[in-house]
Parts: sequence; structure tokens; C-alpha cells
Amino acid sequence: MPSLDLGVLISGRGSNLQAILDAIAAGRLDARVRLVISNRPGVEGLARAERAGIPTRVLPHQEFADRDGFDTAAVAALREAGATWVVLAGFMRLLTTTFLDAFPHRVVNIHPSLLPSFPGVDAQQQALDHGVRITGCTVHLVDAGTDTGPILAQAAVPVLEGDDRDALAARILVQEHALLVRALSWLAEGRLQIAPSAAPGGRARATIAGVDTALGLAQGGRAPEPVGEGA
Repeated sequence: MPSLDLGVLISGRGSNLQAILDAIAAGRLDARVRLVISNRPGVEGLARAERAGIPTRVLPHQEFADRDGFDTAAVAALREAGATWVVLAGFMRLLTTTFLDAFPHRVVNIHPSLLPSFPGVDAQQQALDHGVRITGCTVHLVDAGTDTGPILAQAAVPVLEGDDRDALAARILVQEHALLVRALSWLAEGRLQIAPSAAPGGRARATIAGVDTALGLAQGGRAPEPVGEGA
């Protein structure tokens, strides 16, 4: 049996979903995608899942009175499908404690910056507006804050002269694909360790057994792992 039973939440094209599916098919990730949920109908990510034979659900968020209502429906669908871990792969909604309490320390997000820098929307443009020379992407566990959960892995990407938002985003996305699969592989191997905060109201810290934090980060110049069907 696969080590990870995944539910994947998307809002758009699903290229990080495709990276997961490709890694599973190639034997590089010991996991199974049990269900893909989108809050938007007709997006490319749903087609990717369907081509791979993965069950899908569309839960239009406009049809729910509030975020708790959406999250309750999503949790029920994920549990029915047998998902025990959740990956947010370009999912453009904040989750409530209703969702997070159902999957404690088991919701993973990929964000296109080196957190804690540039949380929230359009992190690539934020990096350009601030004039930084290095940005990247972060895989982290999700908590009740906005991109504030325990960090699992990061990859650095240089900001080049003449970059616009689209050029920078495309280069970061290549690293997102590889880094997300790498982090999920560590989870599948049971290497995640969660240390509770030492201070009241502080944040938990995640470590990956056998990975030196200083040396275990993917670098922007490293050759990416291939991802099928485009970005």
C-alpha cells in the first residue's frame, strides 16, 4: 500500500498536481491521489486528474454560506475518499480550523517565495517590487495563519535582470514541481518530526529526520525533475 493517501485541492491549471502524478507513475513518490477537489469548475487541473483516472469533485465556493461550510464539505469528501494527507496545489482559498483540525499537521502547501518573505497573493510580483535578488519557493505545513506554518523545504531562485512577473513565476514553478515531490517523499518515508512551540502562543517547528536544514535545501541552479504535460 502507498505510504501517503493524498487529497489534492486546486483552483486552476494543476501543474503541481501533475508533478505529483508523474512522480507516482515513475516510482519516485510512494503515494496515491485519492481525490482532487477544485473550488472552480472547468479548470485544467480537473482534466489532468481525469486523464490519470483520479476521482474529482467540484465544490464551487460561491454555493456555500461561509468558509466553514465549504471546509466541512471538503473534509467530508476527502474522508469518504480515504485521504489522510492533503496537498494545496495552487488552491486559492484560506482554510479554517474546521479543515485544519480534521487533518492536524497533515495539510501541505507550496508557496512561490522564501517564506516568511512575501506571504499571501502574487508573491512573485512582491519580490520584484521589493527589488530582491533571490526569491524561491517553500513547502510548508498549513496552520491558521497566512503562509505561516512550519517550513519543510525551500528552493532558491535568482531574480534576473529584466525579469517580469511571468518570467520569474515560470522559473520558480520549475523548482516548485521538484521541491513539492521531494518534500512529499520525505513525508512518505515517515521522516517528519513536529516539535511543539516552547513558548505559549508560539508556532510549532517541523524537521525532517536525516536532512541537514542548511544542506537539504534545493538550489535554484539544480537540474529540475521533469514534469509532464507542460507547466
